[in-house]
Amino acid sequence: MSISIEEKISNLPLSPGVYQFKDSKGNHLYVGKAKRLRNRVRSYFQDSRNHDGRIRVMVSKIDDIEVIVTDSEAEALILENTLIKKYQPRYNIMYRDDKSYPYICITGDRRPRVYPTRTVVKDGSKYFGPYDHVGHMRRMLETIRKTFDLCTCAVSPKMIDKSRGAPKWHSCFDDYLKNCSGDWEEQRYISTIEKVERLLSGKTDDLVREIKEEMEIASAAMEFEEAAKLRDSMVSLQKYNQKMKMVANKDVHRDIFAIDVDEEIREACGVLFKIREGKLIGKFHRFLKNIEHTSREVMMQSFVEDYYTGQHVGAIPDEVYLSNPMEDENPLYEYLWEQRKKKVPIYVPQIGEKKHMIQMAITNAKLNLSERKLEKRKAEKDRIPQSVKDLKEYLQLSRLPRRIECFDNSNTMGTDPVASMVCFVDAQPRKSEYLRFKIKTVLGADDVASMKEIVKRRYLKVKKEKLQPPDLILIDGGKGQLNAAIEALEEIGFSDQCEVAGLAKRLEEVFLPGKMDAVMIPKTSASLKLLQRARDEAHRFAITYHRKKRSDRTLKTELTEIEGVGQKTAQKLLSSYGSVQNIKKTNKRALQELIGEKMGERVYAYFNN
Repeated sequence: MSISIEEKISNLPLSPGVYQFKDSKGNHLYVGKAKRLRNRVRSYFQDSRNHDGRIRVMVSKIDDIEVIVTDSEAEALILENTLIKKYQPRYNIMYRDDKSYPYICITGDRRPRVYPTRTVVKDGSKYFGPYDHVGHMRRMLETIRKTFDLCTCAVSPKMIDKSRGAPKWHSCFDDYLKNCSGDWEEQRYISTIEKVERLLSGKTDDLVREIKEEMEIASAAMEFEEAAKLRDSMVSLQKYNQKMKMVANKDVHRDIFAIDVDEEIREACGVLFKIREGKLIGKFHRFLKNIEHTSREVMMQSFVEDYYTGQHVGAIPDEVYLSNPMEDENPLYEYLWEQRKKKVPIYVPQIGEKKHMIQMAITNAKLNLSERKLEKRKAEKDRIPQSVKDLKEYLQLSRLPRRIECFDNSNTMGTDPVASMVCFVDAQPRKSEYLRFKIKTVLGADDVASMKEIVKRRYLKVKKEKLQPPDLILIDGGKGQLNAAIEALEEIGFSDQCEVAGLAKRLEEVFLPGKMDAVMIPKTSASLKLLQRARDEAHRFAITYHRKKRSDRTLKTELTEIEGVGQKTAQKLLSSYGSVQNIKKTNKRALQELIGEKMGERVYAYFNN
């Protein structure tokens, strides 16, 4: 006998831990952490009016609850992060990882190696980064090589084979020719690695002083070659220091986190600035998705916790600054204390230099989101709907019909003949390019001749003005109208520019030039629905224009024949009285009040004399 959700909740402990919501198929819906599991889980099933629509939908799908009890909130935070990455639940904030960030690795070997990598492995190695751009990482490696004469190749110096030439990284071969660091005594090597770690952690001022002291000692001992090497190292390090942007008090190490949201693309961007010894030594950003109805406080907590419990393997800073408060900062407080063995304050600055740094991080987040928006728009523009791809196959077209121009005629017993052209691009109407035509050369109700006229007029203009030609011309009608369109295109030398098809209403058959039998596209196909939409839109647009022409003609024959009455006055009269018959019955005084004394008298006299 299965246990109900309510029974499970009532038996949950009042302990810290992680809870997992699952649906009827066992899929993870949500993973969260709590200081008191029972209270937190129960809150989801109490008054639903306190929840937004997205959470209410999630709760309705919960079929099972699983919890893992931990000893502390810090442990719960780490476990939550691990489970979210493993299961990627639908209702958790997720991260758009379209690239792997570069790191600098110092291996955990007895004789550690320093090299670039995009893969973080828990093997005892130390990783410094991430670097938001590979160029920044390469400049740091170059500084390490010039300052310490240290090989920074992914291949161990001992593996170099002279007979086979240099390895992939030419710098490693350069190091080999200069007595590569692989030949150093162990004590010197380990001491250099310690200095590299300090450089990568941003602690450069003490390094410059130490190297200067070593240079002076070597010079005093008349070891001029060694003193010259140390001088070059110091100069390299000083140049690196000068390039780093000074942003804050150098006595305190800080991490700066900021969040910004773009409602249009429904994504957020989190930015981190790493400040060490008052210098901005690196920055990092990630895009947050699945954030509908999520507060900035929740987003900030997710971003910061994910960073510190993820692949970050560097020194914890003295202080953490946020652009927005977190929903619950206690788990992070506890986690950072355990990692650093010292309290790490978390601030949301409101004024001064720290607020300025936060604003700088927000500006970077906005810039990243604007670039992301451009990427998404380009992707949407380049994305070709399946209906367009299928239509190419069904009709055996030579190219994808991404731009379709569809034509239709409209008349009433041969009067007021008009036509329309609508344009669809990637299966979507582009109304700014719709066209209307007055039939000029055809008398009476001749749809075939009218179709020939408008197709000829349209593509003469396209040819003359060098406009974008369509991929497919769609004619509303059967073989007669299709052949008329083909003749028009051949007469103006445009038949080789695009392909033509006719859509007959009766059986929704598609006719193609030179083929006796119609093409029958499956009734449920999105491709047929695309053709129908284009045809129906062209028909609607033509009918609307035809009705306007007929209305204008009625106005002209009935009212505008009166001396002094123009279109505006006629329209004003019709708007007030509804029809010409009602205007005829209206007394002179009422007409004069509406359109003026003289004009009212003229209209009254016209109908009553």
